[in-house]
Parts: sequence; structure tokens; C-alpha cells
Amino acid sequence: MSKARNSTIRTGLVHVALLGYTLIALFPVFLTVVNSFKDRASIFRSPLSVPLPSTFSLIGYQTVLGQGNFAIYFENSAIVTISSIVIVLLFGAMAAFALSEYRFRGNLLTGLYMAIGIMIPIRLGTVAILQGMVAAGLVNTLTALILVYTAQGLPLAIFILSEFMRTVSDDLKNAGRIDGLTEYAIFFRLVLPLVRPAMATVAVFTMIPIWNDLWFPLILAPSEATKTVTLGSQIFIGQFVTNWNAVLAALSLAILPILVLYVIFSRQLIRGITSGAVK
Repeated sequence: MSKARNSTIRTGLVHVALLGYTLIALFPVFLTVVNSFKDRASIFRSPLSVPLPSTFSLIGYQTVLGQGNFAIYFENSAIVTISSIVIVLLFGAMAAFALSEYRFRGNLLTGLYMAIGIMIPIRLGTVAILQGMVAAGLVNTLTALILVYTAQGLPLAIFILSEFMRTVSDDLKNAGRIDGLTEYAIFFRLVLPLVRPAMATVAVFTMIPIWNDLWFPLILAPSEATKTVTLGSQIFIGQFVTNWNAVLAALSLAILPILVLYVIFSRQLIRGITSGAVK
């Protein structure tokens, strides 16, 4: 009886801790979305209150959709993010399959070398990256951002996917070889469907830093035609006056794709994160 009671208490404490962390994590999002629907005076007078009929205002969204080129910024962010995710998943999965499936001299060192990218922030190489992009004529292009974000996301993708691919049954892959499947067919038709939770996890972990990034768009693609959502939101922040209605509205709209992605891949994401704990 005491063991069951202790287990119940521990479970309750865990749920309380998770609930507290959830509230802390969602609080900034709540403030951003709620205040984006209020007039400027109400934002500063009562930032924690929900919009009332007397304080409700869509001036921020009207400014963002009317004054700024938000559609262009959103399109640029979508192109860069989707392209980067696709490339990271494709090449990351192929590299992970090679490292997990084939035994060759330097296999372990190659895997460790690729994993170094997780520990070293890519921003440390900003000057060298900028020089390389200038030499290649890629400044103020979305290609520059895609290349940088691909390099940023590959180490984590290879690390996660290689661990999952090692759990795929060798008998299944050998049966495919006996049936005459090529290595590419085994990879695409047998292995990838079995590591979908890991792919979803990598996709979410890759998307969030790309979509929210301000540093590389500011350095590599600051022109009006290549601005992303995060960088485009800065046009409403001035040295002396800041249009907080527009800033909060732009950030609220920028949050939507991440929420949609999480809703779509939430089950796969949770399976990918927790699968290692239940084996």
C-alpha cells in the first residue's frame, strides 16, 4: 500500500512540475497573442487582461497586412524553412543510413566528426560564411540561407536518425536484398517508413530555429526581396517609436506555422522523443 501511495505522490509531483513548465512556456505566447488584439493604450495599461469590446482592436493586423510586405516575408520564410528541412531530412537520413548500416574504417570517427556540429554554434563562423557567400555571389539570396540552415541542421539529424536506423531489423534488410532490392530501394522503401517518428522529430527541431532566426537573415539576406518574417517584423521597431500593435501582430502570425506543424506531427514527435525510453 505504501509503495502504491509513494508512486501516486511521485506521479502527482511530476504532473505538477510539467504543468508549471507548460504555463511558463506558454505565458509569453499568451501575452503576445492577447495583446495583438488590443489598442496601444491597453497594451501598456493592462497587458495581462484579455481584449474587451472597449479595448479590442485589429489595427496591428491591418498595419502588418497593409503597410508591410508581410506576404513576401512569409513566403521567403516558408521557402527557406521547407527547403532546408527537405534537404536536411534527405541527406541526413542517407548519411545516417550509411553510418549505421555499413562498417568501414573510420566509421566511428566520421560519426563523431559530424556530431561535432551539435556542440559548436554555427554563428561562430559568421565572418567566414559571409566571406564565402560574397565570393560565391549568394548574398541577398534565399539560397545562402538554405545552405547555412542545411549545414546547421545536418549534425543533429544524422545523430538522431543513425541511432534509430541501428534498431531496424537486419533480417528485414537482408530479406530485401535477397528479393533483389537495391540499396536505394531498401533505404526508401524499408528503412524510411520505420523511422518516421525520428524524421518528424528532426523536422520539428530543424524548423523552429530556422523559422525564428534573425541573425543570418540580417547578415546574409537583408534586402527587401529576401527578408524573412522575423527580420521583416523589425521594420515596425524604430529608434524612437515602436509600433507595438504591428510587432505583436506580426509575431502572432509567425507563431501559426509552428503550431500547425506541431499539431500535424505531435504524435510522431512524441513517439520519436519517448521511444528510446521504452525499449
